[in-house]
Amino acid sequence: MRFETAWALALLAAVAMLPPARAWLARARTGVGFPSVAVPAGIGPSLRHRLAWLPAALKLLALALLIVALARPREGLEQVVDVSRGIAIEVVVDRSGSMAAPIGEGGPTRLDAVKQAVTRFVHGDGAGLAGRPNDLVGLVTFARYPETVLPLTLSHETLDGFLSGVGVVTDRSEDGTAIGDALALAAARLRVAEEALGSRDDYEIKSKAIILLTDGSHNAGARTPAQAAALASGWGIKVYAIGIGVGAPEQTVRTPLGTFRLPAGQPVDAAGLQALAERTGGLFRMAEDAESLAAIYREIDRLERSEVESVRYVDFRERFAPWALAALGAVAASAALAATVFRRTP
Repeated sequence: MRFETAWALALLAAVAMLPPARAWLARARTGVGFPSVAVPAGIGPSLRHRLAWLPAALKLLALALLIVALARPREGLEQVVDVSRGIAIEVVVDRSGSMAAPIGEGGPTRLDAVKQAVTRFVHGDGAGLAGRPNDLVGLVTFARYPETVLPLTLSHETLDGFLSGVGVVTDRSEDGTAIGDALALAAARLRVAEEALGSRDDYEIKSKAIILLTDGSHNAGARTPAQAAALASGWGIKVYAIGIGVGAPEQTVRTPLGTFRLPAGQPVDAAGLQALAERTGGLFRMAEDAESLAAIYREIDRLERSEVESVRYVDFRERFAPWALAALGAVAASAALAATVFRRTP
């Protein structure tokens, strides 16, 4: 509790001086002469006489309570609101047939390595990645056609289930690498990212970014990567492009004549990915194995960080009313006692 006009409490010192001043004035009064005080002295004071000070004391109490009310006691309840300035991130994952090839020597498949890296990036791994708890995250996958797997959301627990269900295409007619269409879809989602927040007013989108992961070259779709990069650049969206694997992806084929390793797709278009990353203010990196992929995510994590700001305010409530009511009660009690029990007659 605090007092808005605390200086008024200084008047309590004047109230404290009133009883001794009243006693001094009482001694200064002239008395009435009696021929003998022996009889009154033997009677002794009555209960009414002993409590004769009560009406005056109640008046002093009322005065003190009014002074406290005048000082405006207030009770403040501190409120803390966390305002996040986060990043809207669309993760765009290639799931063409070539992503079933291993990453590195004896490593997991390229798609599995990507899924593991995305999970650690979003949730953190305790070893360089703190996670993205304050960021909007969405997931787009593509082969010949792009698809929104998970809309932008702050509920990252749902990402795990959707991500685990992503697999390479099995229908040959759907295989391909439509990088341009996938980027355009992700950029369009980010352009209206604020809609994902609904009625929340304690969150601000600081920036927007696309993380593209692919092991091939653009060979399908209506838009080229350059056209998609122009869209993203115009909407203020950065593209972080990651090439998976080294050289053309291969697949193992067993025939009656033996086991052969045949190309499973085109190699990463490093020059094209570099160009679209530079066009949007992002960066391009090649991941040769799972370890280098994790290092690239740590680099992106350092470049794109969200912010949390705590806004504090105090909600004050006036508390003078109980003191004023108590003063009124003391005055009423004093007046009632003076008019009844302690009534004086001339």
